[in-house]
Amino acid sequence: MPEAKHPHVAIRGVTKRFQVGDGDVDALARIDLTIGHGELVCLIGASGCGKSTLLRIVAGFEEPTTGEVAVEGKPVTGPGSDRGMVFQDYALFPWMTVRQNIGFGPRQRQLPRKEVEEIADGFVRLVGLESAANRYPNQLSGGMKQRVAIARVLANNANILLMDEPFGALDALTREQLQHELLHIWSRSRVTILFVTHSVEEAALLADRVLVMSAGPGRIESDIRIDLPRPRDVSSPEFNAVRRDLARWLTSHISTTRNLETVA
Repeated sequence: MPEAKHPHVAIRGVTKRFQVGDGDVDALARIDLTIGHGELVCLIGASGCGKSTLLRIVAGFEEPTTGEVAVEGKPVTGPGSDRGMVFQDYALFPWMTVRQNIGFGPRQRQLPRKEVEEIADGFVRLVGLESAANRYPNQLSGGMKQRVAIARVLANNANILLMDEPFGALDALTREQLQHELLHIWSRSRVTILFVTHSVEEAALLADRVLVMSAGPGRIESDIRIDLPRPRDVSSPEFNAVRRDLARWLTSHISTTRNLETVA
């Protein structure tokens, strides 16, 4: 396969400043980052460090104060079907079935009905929801809803998944199942994923790379490649060594930020 001419996502000199009351708050310091096609990258950091803000800028929901985001060399000027957000609260249409929710994007693109049905059924199978295809969201478990949310984004031709703590509201067992299912979906679709999490273990399990962010204003302090083969055994010494290293990086940045705030 020929090498791509551009990185899938390029973030160049991005900062973000919000007006709060009579003053300004710097949410993001300068961010420079490239993400390759098919990479699974996790962002970790303390609350308020700008992880979600950066995700929303890549999605096109927020404009950077300075700098730009480019996808395959083209500047992001707003939301696009090539980038799909998956939130913790699912954001499904309650009056639509699983199949109808997944087929929403193709219908909006006014594809022929038969093609819409084929696309929806294909993604229903991809996320393993054949037996629930005609159920409504209030008839689904939290884990099933999240699978529908992922499938709906992919069915809309997204090749970049932007995931903002998507499993944070789930119980531990469902979260573990969804982590493995996400890896299965990713291995089959080879989409690029930027995944925000508070969990060091989740980042170590999922990621090719882990970006550690520190606050005040948010900046990427560390870019750590995870070289463990998949599937990853969370009980192995190698995995736990990676998890400890990530935790050390994270806590050192949090401690540094707090010390700077105390001095200020």
